[in-house]
Amino acid sequence: MPFLRPISSCLRLTVSRSYASVPPQGIHALIIGAPGSGKGTISNWIVRDFKLQHVSSGDLLRDHMRRGTPLGQEARSFMEKGDLVPDQTMVGLIASELKALGQGNWLLDGFPRTLPQAETLQKETPVNVVVHLDVPFETIIGRVKDRWVHPASGRIYNTVFNPPKEPFQDDITGEPLIQREDDKPESVQNRLQIFSDSTQPVLDFYDKMGILKVFHGTESKKIYPHVQKYMHEKFQ
Repeated sequence: MPFLRPISSCLRLTVSRSYASVPPQGIHALIIGAPGSGKGTISNWIVRDFKLQHVSSGDLLRDHMRRGTPLGQEARSFMEKGDLVPDQTMVGLIASELKALGQGNWLLDGFPRTLPQAETLQKETPVNVVVHLDVPFETIIGRVKDRWVHPASGRIYNTVFNPPKEPFQDDITGEPLIQREDDKPESVQNRLQIFSDSTQPVLDFYDKMGILKVFHGTESKKIYPHVQKYMHEKFQ
């Protein structure tokens, strides 16, 4: 089997750094994309190139679940079935995180997912740019079903496109990889349907405000240069 690095390492080499020195001000950004759309990867690139604080609802929830907090236990029962965590829980979590960031520039990833969340966020901490990744659902299902994760580090592998050196073992530690419950095909299908039903009102909300920008594609490394150019032009 040929040597391939984890996805996070490989993709860093494919993206232009031509805007990395740009010091934009006043960026309160949101990225929206279905589970498996490449949202996490593109979020990391935006954060790197535009010097933003990254607030990922998924990472926050997983951290709470690992630590066994009451919020984590509540969230686990929903996430393992592919269901959305209730608005009240999510709003409390994100509001606390944004309050800790103060007035800095930030990118939200994975929140809001419902119209009430979006309306509350806009009242409390207004968003001024929304990036929507429009990736076909059939592409996402094919991509996610082959994804395996090293839980301790978050390193991600794909058994077809980016397999580990040893089957189902992390390249760095040799520890076993897992497939998250919410990455299994039946959970993915359920989550995509929930995403479609709940997110359209959110997109409509931001579109009416004139701050929504949609990017179509199937590969993160091809979508991101367009995102990068748009962000640079908007905040230069």
